[in-house]
Amino acid sequence: MTAQVLPPPQTAHSLNSSLSYASSAQQHQPAPLQRTNHGSHIDPEMVDWLTPTSKDTPLSDIRAHYSHDGYVWIKNVIPRSDVFDMREQYFQTISPSGLLSPDTGPREGIFNSRLDPTAHQGLGATPQDSVMQNLDEIHASKEYQDFLHHPDLRDWVRRLTGWQREAVLKRGLLRHNVPGSKCPSGIHYDQLFLRAGDPAFVTAWAPIGDCAADGGGLMYLENSCELGERIEKRFEAQQEKEDMPKEERISAYNRHMGELGHLSHNAETWAKGDGLGKRWLVANYEAGDVVFHSPWMIHASGQNSDKFGRIRLASDLRFYEEGANLDERWTRPFYNGDGL
Repeated sequence: MTAQVLPPPQTAHSLNSSLSYASSAQQHQPAPLQRTNHGSHIDPEMVDWLTPTSKDTPLSDIRAHYSHDGYVWIKNVIPRSDVFDMREQYFQTISPSGLLSPDTGPREGIFNSRLDPTAHQGLGATPQDSVMQNLDEIHASKEYQDFLHHPDLRDWVRRLTGWQREAVLKRGLLRHNVPGSKCPSGIHYDQLFLRAGDPAFVTAWAPIGDCAADGGGLMYLENSCELGERIEKRFEAQQEKEDMPKEERISAYNRHMGELGHLSHNAETWAKGDGLGKRWLVANYEAGDVVFHSPWMIHASGQNSDKFGRIRLASDLRFYEEGANLDERWTRPFYNGDGL
């Protein structure tokens, strides 16, 4: 069976005016300062707002938005109570690490500010050895596997793509980012980590709780799908020239890649240089929102500077059309040491 995917993002396209845009109040407010993991702030001129889309937007416009921009941020896809149930389960599982503030609960997920943030990092950085068993447990749990199969989420994947049947990769990831941590997600596009399969998937990024624009949520490099694909072709050319073995080619950690498989960890300097001066787009995410994005969409996250001390928790899930050439390495739940 040949997998069908949405049309690639266009370089020029006129979207229907019925798309739901950010409130006029937000559009006229400057985006909050984004602190990089180097401690500096991204130039405010390089930061703008992500565009939200309501569920009642015509489906043709939603698909046009995805094809044009490489993402579509849909509001209220999953019931808030279901999202907070998942948040509570996660922080309850890893609470033995002591990262929660005293007199607060796991549903709130407030960081204990007396602790060293660098000692309480999540996946994508360097979690404590003592918490890795808890992370293995939560990723293999029935609660998280049920979340991967949430009917409202799966319904939206089919509506967005037009697929009759979709397959979700069991290796979904739950990532937390405490306030003050200097290791947010580095700059990347998802195909870097799923090279053993075709770039025919859709990523669903779901904040597991409310996440303010300066709270460490994902930020997207505007109109960057074409750039992401071009960068990957450069990597492929280098690998071909060196006759690199297949097992190395499909690794996001081969000798051509940066730290932790990312393109860079400096969102300011990279965007101005290799990022061709494109802006980072940020958002005030709410529990229940989902951002669907392309395998080539370049994204990262800033430091969590949440004024309430909320720990940023989110999950990224990948969906293929049933029968597609997927990355088989991602068909089992995450476990410590899986090499991906």
